[in-house]
Amino acid sequence: MVVDSRCDKTPDRNMALEFCRGTEAASMAAGRWMGRGDKNSADGAAVNAMRYMLNTIHMDGIVVIGEGEKDEAPMLFNGEKLGTGDGPQVDIAVDPIDGTRLTALGLSGAISVVAIAPRGTMFDPKCVFYMDKLVVGPEAKDMVDIEAPVAENINMVAKAKKKDVCDVTVVVLDRPRHTDLIAEIRAAGARIKLIPDGDIGGALLTCKSERGADMLMGIGGTPEAVITACAVKALGGGMQGKLWTRTEDEKNCAIGQGLDFSKVLTLDDLVSSDDVFFSATGITDGDFLTGVRYESERIKTSSLVMRSKSGTVRYVEAIHRPKKLDAISGIDYKDCR
Repeated sequence: MVVDSRCDKTPDRNMALEFCRGTEAASMAAGRWMGRGDKNSADGAAVNAMRYMLNTIHMDGIVVIGEGEKDEAPMLFNGEKLGTGDGPQVDIAVDPIDGTRLTALGLSGAISVVAIAPRGTMFDPKCVFYMDKLVVGPEAKDMVDIEAPVAENINMVAKAKKKDVCDVTVVVLDRPRHTDLIAEIRAAGARIKLIPDGDIGGALLTCKSERGADMLMGIGGTPEAVITACAVKALGGGMQGKLWTRTEDEKNCAIGQGLDFSKVLTLDDLVSSDDVFFSATGITDGDFLTGVRYESERIKTSSLVMRSKSGTVRYVEAIHRPKKLDAISGIDYKDCR
């Protein structure tokens, strides 16, 4: 990364490790609220911690994808500037907690995520909060089509991965809107992994062969879709999406803003740069990251950091000393009130 404002304004080394400090901070702050039934307090703690850490990074960052407007929760808002202002110019997509309900109820799979790409390369969903998504791993990325029948896509994934259809596992958010989709997947003979929330984490499972999932299908958030695209690009997988709205008023608003509901959005439409950074830290235990562990004098975190340009994927296990951190940061890691 270039830190001198006189130099090139594009990132030239792996910034993901620096952003990992932001997801670690958010996870340590949010994890104190696990199982306490208070989504907004958990989200507020994560937002404040993440904002503080991201503002210490040498970058000229703008939040393109924030979460607060959809959830009516504490937020890192769209258009907010982050960083010191004297480094590379980047778009930032944040979800301080992907799975606020999971955190509040003490359920598995909640993570904190940040994705970064050069300025102007992330898709802006404007007022559309939902998207129909299809995510697959590297083997099948050129063999699926979101507009094809569900059974056809499942068969193509089975062919690409050299397995029987009955061994294909599809990740689906557990929502009433997916009743027909679930029925089609079952009719095709595939297995289903229903997840209560957190489709960023669900999508990541499709790109790691040892994680037991082959594809993700169904409607989830557009902010999560852009963040997911950054992760999928880093992992070499494939992703397609189509904008989806709940009401005609939402659709008319989006059309008025120039969005096309008939267009299939590819991975490159969602994030056009090939130099994308992604960081995720576990809040609660999940399929690919361990949740935060609080001990008497230390906190343990588990993170995943990636850069698409280099193809580097790192798993980072960290031990933090709250008393020492309190002396050098503006975050009270011991606060669990």
